[in-house]
Amino acid sequence: MRHEPETASRILIKRDKILVWLLAIAGIALGLSLLLFRIEFNSISTAIVAAVATCMASIAVALHSKMRTYSFATWVICFVMVGFLFPKLFLEWGPVPGLKSLPYLIQVAMFGMGAMLTFGDFERVLRTPGPIAVGFLFQFSCMPLVGWGVSKLLQLPPEIAVGVILVGCCPGGVASNVITYLAKGNVALSVTMTACTTLAAPIMTPLMMYLLADQRVPIDYLGMMWSIVMTVFIPVVAGLLCNAILTRCKLASKRTEGYLAMLSMLAICFVCGIIASNSVNEIRSAGFVLVLAVLLHNNLGYLLGYWGAKIARCNEADSRTIAIEVGLQNGGMAALLATTVIQKASAAVAPALFGPLMNVTGSLLAAWWSRNPGDRPDMPS
Repeated sequence: MRHEPETASRILIKRDKILVWLLAIAGIALGLSLLLFRIEFNSISTAIVAAVATCMASIAVALHSKMRTYSFATWVICFVMVGFLFPKLFLEWGPVPGLKSLPYLIQVAMFGMGAMLTFGDFERVLRTPGPIAVGFLFQFSCMPLVGWGVSKLLQLPPEIAVGVILVGCCPGGVASNVITYLAKGNVALSVTMTACTTLAAPIMTPLMMYLLADQRVPIDYLGMMWSIVMTVFIPVVAGLLCNAILTRCKLASKRTEGYLAMLSMLAICFVCGIIASNSVNEIRSAGFVLVLAVLLHNNLGYLLGYWGAKIARCNEADSRTIAIEVGLQNGGMAALLATTVIQKASAAVAPALFGPLMNVTGSLLAAWWSRNPGDRPDMPS
């Protein structure tokens, strides 16, 4: 008696079951290794097991037919975990090791985002400046006030509280553009909002810090402007020009867009790994209360940004974009200001912790949103 050949769907189901078992094994191995690592039992071996288990879990999620929408989130967690366990991999190895590589990685991510846009996208955004104004307002009102409120609610020590408020007073982070793309938001609006809030930061950040934390924060305006031009403006314009050339030569395709998106996501993963590697001591010393403060601050930003945009009658894609822009802050800038301007090491702990955590929560939110189209104008804009 002949057996019917297995259909593609049956093979897919079998593969998914194998991947679920692989994910479960990786999860158990990761949990046990982290437990042993915490009690300092053969820490090098357990760290290696934890890193391998995290990579296995990321691969399993990426290959699973139904879980692959969470692939970016798991790879962010993987890079953060490896960076935390083996900081030398990111801080000492490679052609441009450590923090020196951050500007180049951000430029790569911005180029990839720019290459998926057209000049027409920005023209449409600028023709309806309402969402930009809404996002700008929530960026420099909700996040500073939420930082102040969370610090009061959890009764954080004064220097730690300054760091939490400082994170809220900073502009949006560059990873927001990649996460907006994954969440099916308005990438052109995201890039425009990041640029606008960053340009306004030399005025708004010191002002909000003075009002809420009684801290005078002088900022080098010209230096920040130059940094924005080099890390955001030029790469995005280069990407736009590249897209225009590829379209004219009839070489642009969905596959090309996918490769560019993967390039941007890979660059952001390395950024997360480097930030985690550089913040090992701060993360180790951070107590549960500080982790709770950072998560509350971050997630309330998403919530207030999204529903604030809905109340302002923005469409779904723009509401998602504003939520991500408000919730994801420039933690690197906050850490730099804490150490060089405020000159309080403890004030840099919250920004150092905010960076890795916001990328994990942001990528999880993007994966959840990506299951539903973000371009439904369910409310008039």
